[in-house]
Amino acid sequence: MEADVNTKLPSEHADILGVQSHGTKQAALFTSSFLKRSLPSSRERLDERLLRKAVVLEYSKPKKAKVKRKKAKGLNARERRELKVFQIKPEHQKYSLFLPLHELWKQYIRDLCNGLKPESNPQSIQQKFLKADLHGAVLTVVRSKCPTYVGITGILIQEMKHVFKIITKEDKLKVIPKRNSVFSVEIDGFVSHIYGSKFELRSSERSAKKFKARGTIDL
Repeated sequence: MEADVNTKLPSEHADILGVQSHGTKQAALFTSSFLKRSLPSSRERLDERLLRKAVVLEYSKPKKAKVKRKKAKGLNARERRELKVFQIKPEHQKYSLFLPLHELWKQYIRDLCNGLKPESNPQSIQQKFLKADLHGAVLTVVRSKCPTYVGITGILIQEMKHVFKIITKEDKLKVIPKRNSVFSVEIDGFVSHIYGSKFELRSSERSAKKFKARGTIDL
């Protein structure tokens, strides 16, 4: 390309175009001069760009590539059943093993109710009972559509959405459905009744639920 630019123009072409042909050296000088006049240098462009303009110099930290952390995947219901997560082994079904849990629960309720005193408001205590964690409480079935459940008493060791699991003094594990049953809880002379049909919630869900006072409740 550069050799073509600097090549001398043939005389016949020079006569037709009406121009004077120069030698190779003169053509090179002319081309260099022409390009210098026509094309601005990079330094000139930079000076013009920076003229009367504020330039902020700052340090930017290199961006680190985000590493996606995999969330721990919990067990589904089928896997929990296969692993028997919620099943209590027969050697652990002892009433005496859960007596310390019962003592902890009584202290928890006393702290929750700011001390159970004779002048305490029964309705306020009842509302706190309904939202409290009942694991460790002594439950008694006072009414049920199934007569065989009536009279069963024991420490609550597992509460699920639809059933209570209690351990009796005879070291027997009883699974009592909440529906169609009424339970009583007693502590320091205060007795609270739980209507199981209105109590079919997990303990975590029950703490945020608003219970309405009702005159009569059917089983």
